[in-house]
Amino acid sequence: MNRHRGAPSSSLAEVADTAKIVVCCGPGGVGKTSVAAALALGAAERGRRTCVLTIDPARRLATALGLDELDNTPRPVPGVDGDLDAMMLDMRRTFDDVVRRNAPSPDQADRIMGNPVYDRLASSLGGTQEYMATEKLHELHTSGKWDLLVVDTPPTRSALDFLDAPRRLTELLDARLGGLARPAAMLGGFLRGVGLSTAPIGDLIGRVTGTDLLREVSRLVGSFEGMLGGFKERADKVQQLLRDDRTMFTVIATPDEAALFESAFLAGRLAGDRLRLGGLVVNRVHTAATVPAVPDAVRQWLRGGDPDERVLAGLLDSHASLAALVTAEQRRITALLGAAPATGAARVQVPLLSTDLNDLPGLRTLGAHLLG
Repeated sequence: MNRHRGAPSSSLAEVADTAKIVVCCGPGGVGKTSVAAALALGAAERGRRTCVLTIDPARRLATALGLDELDNTPRPVPGVDGDLDAMMLDMRRTFDDVVRRNAPSPDQADRIMGNPVYDRLASSLGGTQEYMATEKLHELHTSGKWDLLVVDTPPTRSALDFLDAPRRLTELLDARLGGLARPAAMLGGFLRGVGLSTAPIGDLIGRVTGTDLLREVSRLVGSFEGMLGGFKERADKVQQLLRDDRTMFTVIATPDEAALFESAFLAGRLAGDRLRLGGLVVNRVHTAATVPAVPDAVRQWLRGGDPDERVLAGLLDSHASLAALVTAEQRRITALLGAAPATGAARVQVPLLSTDLNDLPGLRTLGAHLLG
């Protein structure tokens, strides 16, 4: 039986020690990849077999882990005191694997993958990437090879597509299997089901050249017949996996007002979908040491003094500016935590670090703040 959704996660260390899947999400530029890599590294060095998966095609995860490259196959990360693997989603290869798994025969799979409309669908349409990411996540989970999977998602909009894709596909296939969708509309419905409604089908087909377009679409639709039950079963399982109590979401922000607002929205969306929020991380927070108060008259006197006194005055002014920034950031952070759903999620502030996060020592430093 699942635990109550409001059961508290007292710390991110508890999340790293107990979760089966941790999905890191949030706005762009807040350090999601670094946080995901540091969480995965920390969990591995705490004794859990861990794999970190990035959906973002940028090379940031590979760079942070000291790897030359990543691909669709998990590979060991050297220099880790534990078992840590990493991979980067290859959307096309994952889509091909889904077709091969569901096709009744290798010939039918070859017919689908040889269709030029399928080639366009599987290679470049927005929205497919997010659904294929959930497919790959389910594949890694069911393999049983890892104790923990950590997912680095793209910015918020794509993260929402990631959450919505299994549900949309399930709803479409429910209608199709119930006889509510016409076979001729199946391809369009499939595209809408995985979040591709922003790309008109006419535009998709118009990019296929040198073929009888209607014939190719008809062939692709016909090739998918008999496979819908398998697609629906898989989409249902993926949706259940995202809702499992041991799948936890960590929302990452910075003290920037726009980032905090977007992260609060995302946390609310997770709560509305009854997905478990395991942690709220505010990254790159400024800090300032406490210094004795200096009266304005003394500051003014120092500014007119000898060179050393003027340097001291400048340092005091700089510290006052930093302290004002810290106060403003804390005010915004408090507002975020107050707006976020009261789910018992761990709340963590990570200070702005001078450490380079593009290597394992830097990730360990970040991990100490996250898991300490």
